[in-house]
Parts: sequence; structure tokens; C-alpha cells
Amino acid sequence: MDIYVGNLSYKTTDDDLRELFAAHGEVTSARVVTDRISGQSKGFGFVEMPDREAAQKAIDAINGNEFQGRALRVNESQPKPREERRGGDHRGFRGGNRGDRGGFRGERGGGRDRDDRW
Repeated sequence: MDIYVGNLSYKTTDDDLRELFAAHGEVTSARVVTDRISGQSKGFGFVEMPDREAAQKAIDAINGNEFQGRALRVNESQPKPREERRGGDHRGFRGGNRGDRGGFRGERGGGRDRDDRW
């Protein structure tokens, strides 16, 4: 079972997370999510435990309890929703500045035409 662990202290390491859950059963992996550029913790992580029953017991035991000064939020990890569209903003707008087919859902006139004035 994959487990989401939220509200982690920014000082929590992968090893800290592994130790916390290892008290409740075998831990396959433990990872604190970090920013790709700065390397700073994002305050949440994921733990994988092969035994579903042990994982549920760990969730019940740890959720809401304080760890390194923070009350943890712990639950079964849910899959990240897949995006229906690729690129552009969330409404499908592609912009454009020549009256091309850039507007919402491919309608003509997305963005500004050459003759438009601010």
C-alpha cells in the first residue's frame, strides 16, 4: 500500500520517515518530496508498505499524532488525476496574435488581432 504523509516538518528526512513507519511493519520505501531546484522539502512524502493490514494499522496509529513538532496527516495515497488536455492553460486557451485558430476550443480569434488596440 502506498501511504501519503502530509504536514511533515521541513527537516524530516527519508530515514526519519522510514523509522516512523518501520515500528508498524516492513517498509519498502520512504520518500520526502523535495523541490527539484532548491532541494527543500515540500512538507509531504510517501511510504510504501507491502502488507496492507500493517499499513492500515500504521495509518491509524500515526494519523493526527505529532512528529517533529507537527501533527501529521496520514492516509492511503490516491492516484494523481490525469490531465485531459496537454499544454496551454487549464481552459484550453492557446492565445495567438494573428487571428489564428487559437481561441477557446479551437474557435477563431484567440488572443489579439493585429488591428486591436489596448
